[in-house]
Amino acid sequence: MTNQATHPDLYLLGGVSPALEATLAERFTLHRKDPPATTRAIVGGGSSVVDAALLDRLPALEIVAIHGVGYDGIDLAAAQARGIAVTTTPDVLTDDVADLAIALMLAVQRRVVANDRAVRDGGWQVDLSRRASGRRIGIFGLGRIGKAIAKRAAPFARGLHYTARSAKPDFTGVFHADIASLAAACDVLIVSAPGGDATAHIVDAGVLAALGGDGILVNIARGSLIDETALIAALAAGTIAGAGLDVFADEPSVPDALKAMDQVVLSPHQGSATVDGRAAMAALVVANLDAHFSGKALLTPL
Repeated sequence: MTNQATHPDLYLLGGVSPALEATLAERFTLHRKDPPATTRAIVGGGSSVVDAALLDRLPALEIVAIHGVGYDGIDLAAAQARGIAVTTTPDVLTDDVADLAIALMLAVQRRVVANDRAVRDGGWQVDLSRRASGRRIGIFGLGRIGKAIAKRAAPFARGLHYTARSAKPDFTGVFHADIASLAAACDVLIVSAPGGDATAHIVDAGVLAALGGDGILVNIARGSLIDETALIAALAAGTIAGAGLDVFADEPSVPDALKAMDQVVLSPHQGSATVDGRAAMAALVVANLDAHFSGKALLTPL
């Protein structure tokens, strides 16, 4: 029988590092499937789904600790109604995700991956790439990560443009009220907004057409923001010049059409996948759980 006083039941909803799992095992009784009704905590990833049906099965649940910043799979209203705390790990992964956005932007424009492949295959003469400096760079979503991307992008940019819920008086950049006008004003469109119903397929055929034949799309947010069918069609037709993608609509499945395109750089949702970032994320998950079960204030509540 579980000793709930010293080792509460915890549902691991998704993979975590061996180090984090070992730390959690010191504090909790871990369950990977079929969590018991006595489960008091869930640890999941940014793509985990915690819906009302799952909450109904876990009447003792007190806290959901997300190992990431995305929480569009969490039914926040249902959790709030049941008095369940929800936490994420913001800030500690901001730099890593922003760095990857710039890496993808440069890799696509300078054809780093395609040229690497050509050299490995014995080639030397390769297609010319695009100059990365002096481009108009647009950022869709100006939260923590969006601002960090903007800071890194500024040295490359002929102009910074952005779309957010409202204009930011403290941000040096041109505000656009919608993503279509943002895309039309930019050579590079970097997507860094949250997922969810409000942003589903917000980058559609019209936005891609507005970005134009010399335009580059970078997505380090959620695959759901991009209409992948429209993106594949736009890349095939030359409607846009290329894309750097760290996230996809149906992970880990990536459309074969994207894999076949050498103007596309693909990355396996690795925005926060650095030794430093993952260690900091794990530590924050544990710190939030420790705070909750000792009656202290959470470090990063939603």
